[in-house]
Amino acid sequence: MHYTKPTSLALIILSLGAGPVAADADGPDFYRVTGVSPHDVLNIRAVPKPNGTKLGTIPPGGACIRNLGCQGGLSVQEFSTLSKAEQAARLKRNPCWCRVEYQGVTGWVAGRYLAEGSCP
Repeated sequence: MHYTKPTSLALIILSLGAGPVAADADGPDFYRVTGVSPHDVLNIRAVPKPNGTKLGTIPPGGACIRNLGCQGGLSVQEFSTLSKAEQAARLKRNPCWCRVEYQGVTGWVAGRYLAEGSCP
């Protein structure tokens, strides 16, 4: 079980059933971008790594981002038993990455920049 973001109940629920890579996405059907500065973008990468090939971008406030599953993050046990400092250190070693589809581009984004969203 993995947990992605302590302040977002939606991401906690999302990751409770997630394994190393979720074949069927758990959690919300769609995300929105959060925490990206107005003059920046969220990069969509080919692999779940910061240096992965960039396939596209999502603007700050972007929405209608389809959830295809996440990996990494904190387990429920880690969230329940570790101090905030220990959680931060663990997340640095094992960050959450989510596979998404946005405007025809499929790839991986850093889960810390996602929150539950919708798509009209």
